[in-house]
Amino acid sequence: MKRLFILSLCIALAAGLGYAQGQPDKPKAKILLLISEQNIQGPALNWWAGESGSSAMETNLAKLLKDLGFQIIDPSLVHNIAKKERASRVVNLGNKEALHLGQIARADYLVLGKATASCGSSMAGQDVRPCYANATAKLIRTKDGVVIANLDAIGSSANIDVVAAGKEALSNSAVDLAAKIISNLTKEGGK
Repeated sequence: MKRLFILSLCIALAAGLGYAQGQPDKPKAKILLLISEQNIQGPALNWWAGESGSSAMETNLAKLLKDLGFQIIDPSLVHNIAKKERASRVVNLGNKEALHLGQIARADYLVLGKATASCGSSMAGQDVRPCYANATAKLIRTKDGVVIANLDAIGSSANIDVVAAGKEALSNSAVDLAAKIISNLTKEGGK
């Protein structure tokens, strides 16, 4: 219920800022998401060029931004580019390498970031464990490499299954990050 409320709030915020669907006079920005993610309780690191696929945060962030009319570059395109561009097959991608990927993918903006989820100990007499996700990201304009904003986001969840709780906390942090991306793109003019 809390997640639905936050999502509704994010959509309402975007609509109020002029980013809701139905505004044909302003084309939406094309965005490349490059977020590496580690769910401490999970089995593997998830990142754009990894074998395990997109991260939970990146997947939810893409969905939120797509629902608002932004064009999100398909992760499989990034994966294919990274196979050819060996310098792009690192988890800690620098601005220069990320910008190169963004230019090849013809993105207007790219979001370069990291997200981590970890779980605390269960409360006395309960099996449920709280998990918290923290993310940091840069919103970069691809045409000139200018960092528009340095962003951070948080999310939380609780579950008996710590892997599921971590994944949900990461997904929840995407809602926070999406609102901040939209706010900064609004200031930027969206293009």
